[in-house]
Amino acid sequence: MKLLSIIAITFIVSLVATKLIEGFWNFLFSGNLAMAVFIIFTGLAHFKYQRGMAMMIPDFFPAKLFLVYLTGILEIAAGVGLMIPALREITAILLILFFVIIFFANIHSSKKNINLFKADFTGPGLGYLYKERLPMQIILIAWTWFFGIYLA
Repeated sequence: MKLLSIIAITFIVSLVATKLIEGFWNFLFSGNLAMAVFIIFTGLAHFKYQRGMAMMIPDFFPAKLFLVYLTGILEIAAGVGLMIPALREITAILLILFFVIIFFANIHSSKKNINLFKADFTGPGLGYLYKERLPMQIILIAWTWFFGIYLA
């Protein structure tokens, strides 16, 4: 849940900044900026923790390292897409689908106790999946839908 603090802090700072600069609380901009910062941050992590993230991908997928880099690039592109009004809705839809799909990698990594930061098998396991990752995925999907689709 520590990652969600990125969204919360960015949202609050942006909301206050838009109030001071524009004279009103710009929820649409601030909500999308918060998700954009979050998803760009996680996209960049694909290049720092590529070995651990490759371990998260189920065994039947070939070219795991390529998939890690590709999804990192896609996450960064999604962050940019959320900030472009003409692309926001389609980006949000694709990002929600992405969140659902990568949850299967989270299930796989939890079952195998993968620690993506150390690229070994000392991870927190299924407890993390149910206590932290699943609630986080739900929040990410709801946030993306609300600010990227509903308010847009």
